Amino acid sequence: MWTQSRLEEFEKGTPQGVALTSNGEIREGPGLKEILTTPSTFVWSVAADKGGTAYLGTGSPATVQRVGADGKAFTLFETHDLAVQVVRLGPDGNLYAATLPSGKVYKLKPDATTKQTESEASVVFDASRVAAKDAGKPEGKSGAGKEEKAEDKDGDKADAKRYIWDMTFDPAGRLYVATGGPAAVYRIDLSKPEMAAEEFFKSDEQHIRALAWDKKGNLIAGTDGTGLVYRISPDGKGYVLFEAPRREIPALAVDGKGTIYAASVGDKTHNPLPPLPIQGAGVVTITVVQPGSLQQAANASSSAPEGTDVYALDESQAPRKVWSGKDEVVYGLVSRADGILAISGNRGRIFRIESNGDYADVGHLEAQQGLCLTAAGAQGEVLIGTGNTGKLVRFGLQGPHEYASDVLDAGALARYGRIEVEPNSSGYDLFTRTGNIEQPVRGWTDWQPVSSDRVASPAGRFLQWKAVLRPGGSLSGVGVNYLPVNAAPVVEDVVVVPGARLNPQAQPQQQPATVNINLPSANQGGVVSFDGGANNNPITAIKDRTAITARWAAHDDNGDDLSYSLFLRGDGEKDWHLLKDNVTEKAYSFDQTLIPDGGYQLKVVASDVPSHTPTEALTGDKVSERFEIDTTPPVVSGLKASQASSCAHAPCPLHVTFDAEDAMSAVVHAEYSLDAGPWQYVEPVGGLSDARREHYDFTIPASALEGKSGEQLITVRVSDRHDNTGLAKTTFAGPASPAK
Repeated sequence: MWTQSRLEEFEKGTPQGVALTSNGEIREGPGLKEILTTPSTFVWSVAADKGGTAYLGTGSPATVQRVGADGKAFTLFETHDLAVQVVRLGPDGNLYAATLPSGKVYKLKPDATTKQTESEASVVFDASRVAAKDAGKPEGKSGAGKEEKAEDKDGDKADAKRYIWDMTFDPAGRLYVATGGPAAVYRIDLSKPEMAAEEFFKSDEQHIRALAWDKKGNLIAGTDGTGLVYRISPDGKGYVLFEAPRREIPALAVDGKGTIYAASVGDKTHNPLPPLPIQGAGVVTITVVQPGSLQQAANASSSAPEGTDVYALDESQAPRKVWSGKDEVVYGLVSRADGILAISGNRGRIFRIESNGDYADVGHLEAQQGLCLTAAGAQGEVLIGTGNTGKLVRFGLQGPHEYASDVLDAGALARYGRIEVEPNSSGYDLFTRTGNIEQPVRGWTDWQPVSSDRVASPAGRFLQWKAVLRPGGSLSGVGVNYLPVNAAPVVEDVVVVPGARLNPQAQPQQQPATVNINLPSANQGGVVSFDGGANNNPITAIKDRTAITARWAAHDDNGDDLSYSLFLRGDGEKDWHLLKDNVTEKAYSFDQTLIPDGGYQLKVVASDVPSHTPTEALTGDKVSERFEIDTTPPVVSGLKASQASSCAHAPCPLHVTFDAEDAMSAVVHAEYSLDAGPWQYVEPVGGLSDARREHYDFTIPASALEGKSGEQLITVRVSDRHDNTGLAKTTFAGPASPAK
């Protein structure tokens, strides 16, 4: 059975208008609809008015795009800067756009019919000029002027980069600008003609990354550096609500109950970000080296280590972690009635997080990165900006509520049976399709409805199921029963070792000699890699000339249990004779003394009958190399010993001759003993022991006979290739006596 019941398993599939909950349910969810693909690589910010018109801040190239309810785009503003980082609609009806890295805020007419440029748009804030103005002020004011460089010909400070990360408006219509390098919040009274910017709040962090308002009218600010969340009173006094374990707070949201949610990313021990490469206006490539900001690194890397934690901050409670994504980097949060939406910038995922820690995966963007999101309309819809490529996506439209599972690989052609679903599921329709290539893009069957809980799709190696939810439907815990079509077992290697026996009886007085039996393999030095387990290792048997041990390697692609039958066939024979059946191990020893001498082959037949009915069972076999059974010892004949009647020095040498013959194999060794003394090796005539019959003719030197008198015993011993031994003896009475 192939089972999917956990969120991690469901996330491998393709959801469309469904939510994958943390407790392993598939429920109805909002849908995603692509509204626009921009010419830019990134959509960094989105704002929307009540009429459904959206405004996009883009990068590479840097523009402001106006997108009508009909999905048509108009370039409202274009800049030579690298990115329009933030766009916000002001209560005065104007659109405000912040650029990076010059750190300027432009006031634009949202309904303009012609494209505006930097020289035509009004600059309401210039971070570089504000920092220069603050230079030299007493301690407690901005010290950014110390970092300023000499002015260039245009009056800007050379290399004085200022980053604007977020903007917001208070009920009085004043604009608040969050900056980095240095970290500060500036306030601009747009109702005054001079629109002078004042330093509302300053931090010793690297960046102020995100702004939000709490229910009491305090400004909430998240930082990059040590991951602080500030509560800033209306008079600009900051209080640290929370220091996160991570280095950066890239997003904030406040729900209807006043709970503050903060996304925390990055490692405090080091800055993992490389220099940021950004394409500028299609002309040059500029590298912006910045202290932090995981968000702007999105176009340098599609992932970041350490993941993201989201914390809930309630005034009456300690900060608590409500969500953690080890593979996600959250770039934006927005509050809705059903929870907090978080967008993952490195994987294009959308999560809904509830205050009790429950969460759901509610959307998968086709773009590589999700960069920003904002509430739009009274129906709970959300507009999303993406990167690689820069798109505008609407989240929340009603549409099909479907989920297509991951693809099952059965490993072989398989038949599919019942689909089992957890009993608490309801309001769904199931469909399946099958194929024999992994990707279901071509050559698969069409979707077919599941009938009576059974798969109607034909057999195939791969299967995918799809659920279509009806209103109020939910689904959890889906299991597909399948059975791969039976594949025949495979016997890979067979080795036969005469003179060895498995499972020996313990010897009471001495340890028997042992021999290792390996499976042959040209690639692995005599050991076959099989089943990845201990079966690959040499097995140990004792030397026993009366026994033969066979060992083999076999496997079944279906993972079936196997049993084995052994057959024997002699030289010149046509039929195989059963030696042993129903063997469950992969080695077997048998007594060779019960089998006539001769050359043989052993066949091992593997059967998967333990896992199948006899009519469905399949077999596979392999035949060993030829081996010999030889239990008969060689025969010694014509043993004679004679001594010359006279010689120069007494006693005279002894001349011995004999023949040795074996019915099966070559005689390989011969030796003699005089009067039960030590055995002495002798060579056959010709000097090479390689024939079944050998003749021996040798002389025992006179020195071996000195001091001996009376009858003397001469014994010879010969061995064949299989260690069978034959003996013979004769006596010698001296020079006057003939040999007997």
